[in-house]
Amino acid sequence: MASAWARCSAARQLPLRLTVGAFFLNSGLTKLGADEATAEQLHQFAATTYPFLDKHDAEKFVRLLSAGELAIAAALLVPVVPAAVAGVALTAFSVGTIGLYLRTPGMREEGSLRPTEQGIALAKDVWMLGIGVSLIAEGLHGHR
Repeated sequence: MASAWARCSAARQLPLRLTVGAFFLNSGLTKLGADEATAEQLHQFAATTYPFLDKHDAEKFVRLLSAGELAIAAALLVPVVPAAVAGVALTAFSVGTIGLYLRTPGMREEGSLRPTEQGIALAKDVWMLGIGVSLIAEGLHGHR
C-alpha cells in the first residue's frame, strides 16, 4: 500500500518539480555567466531591500545567487531528493522574492497588494511559495 501511495505521490509531484526545476536551472545558468553590469544591477536591487547584502561584492553576490538557484534546481529535478526537502528550499527562496516584492517601493499599488507593472515580475513568484508549501505537505504526509 505504501508503495502505491509513493508512486501516486511521485506522479503528482512530477509536473511541479520539472517545471519549477527547469525554471531554476535556466535562471541559475543565466546568472552564472552574468556580466559585471548585470551583477551590479541585481546586487543593487537586492541590497536596496535587504541592506545586509550591501556588504558583499556584486559579482560574488550573483555567483552565490546562481549557486543557490542551481542547488534548488537540483533538489527539484533529482528524484531521490525528498519532496519536503525540495519544498523547504523552494519556499525559503520564494519568501525572499516575495519580501522583495512587498518591501521595494514601486512594486505595488499604493495601499494595496496589487502589483504595479514593474512589480508583476516579482508578484508572480507567489506561485513558487504555493508549490514549495505543497511539496512540504506532500513530503510530510508520506512520512506518516
